[in-house]
Amino acid sequence: MQNTQQKKIKKHFWILAAIVLGMFLFCYALVPFYNALCKVSGFNGKVENIADNYQAVNKFKIDKNRSIMVEFMTTLNEQMPVEFSAERPSVMLHPGQLIKTNYRVKNLTDKAIVVQAIPNVMPGLAAQHFRKLECFCFQKQPLGPREEKIMPLVFTLDPILPDKFGTVALSYTLFDITES
Repeated sequence: MQNTQQKKIKKHFWILAAIVLGMFLFCYALVPFYNALCKVSGFNGKVENIADNYQAVNKFKIDKNRSIMVEFMTTLNEQMPVEFSAERPSVMLHPGQLIKTNYRVKNLTDKAIVVQAIPNVMPGLAAQHFRKLECFCFQKQPLGPREEKIMPLVFTLDPILPDKFGTVALSYTLFDITES
């Protein structure tokens, strides 16, 4: 009787261990899977880093027959001790036109922190036409105590962006990555 009970306990232990291992592997694979999904579908507005690709953008012909409003939004993750804002709330541009703007971040604490901005373009299908050439989101941003930084953004919208997009929103969420 005790032998069969020990076998059941051992069997349950191995089942639970397999479940825990499976959950760990699932979580580990989730980020690369999500990135691949975003790249293929344009879902969630993830934008590729094309900072070294000025030549491709310089070949764009500016479509002066269309104007598109690009709205800039900022969000802080959790209760971050910083101020984070766009230089201006929006800009009107012609597809293919290069736009330069800035964002401002200020550390409100007496200790050094490191922040990272994660972009999102909405609607998500417009993300594949959003071309960033210079962006503070490409690197981690160290901030000293009470330091304020002006961070540049240079971008354009590909002229082949479908006509149905009259407004595109660029949103950045700022994360404190000091510990990592």
